[in-house]
Amino acid sequence: MSTPTPFGSPRQPGNPLTLEFPQSLAVYDDYAQAQRTVDYLSDQGFPVENCMIVGTDLKRVERITGRLTTGRVALGGALTGIWFGLFIGLLFTLFTEEGALGIIVSTVLFGALFGLIWGLVGYAFTRGRRDFSSITQVVATKYEVLVEHKVATQARELLAGLPGALPNPFA
Repeated sequence: MSTPTPFGSPRQPGNPLTLEFPQSLAVYDDYAQAQRTVDYLSDQGFPVENCMIVGTDLKRVERITGRLTTGRVALGGALTGIWFGLFIGLLFTLFTEEGALGIIVSTVLFGALFGLIWGLVGYAFTRGRRDFSSITQVVATKYEVLVEHKVATQARELLAGLPGALPNPFA
């Protein structure tokens, strides 16, 4: 029989990422504060296996790293193709006894050509709608420390001894 979790899915037996009846201990603006809280509880002998740090209020952050041009796309495609060609060439040399250097050089050249063409074709299909490169990350803006209900009171009492551990509810 499964029990509900605060995340709306039934608790899986043996799943380490759930607590049976979690209660919120504190909410922090950064992960370091939440980690400091759990570390303090651990130092006090608290059974920290009854704790969980949950990142909430997720947001997607995209950092623009540069402008895409036909030349940059071609170079990136060729370099990717070179790595792939080198990998394939090394695999082929495992199954042959002669001409290893020739096999590697030819697969690298074919890989570079294929990567260059594939990159340019893909870039042409965007029709200038995304002429930049970027990296994307999902980050949490709040971190909540949850504890199992049976030890929540003990955790709150221990945290009272750590200055600044519990955020000001009136701030």
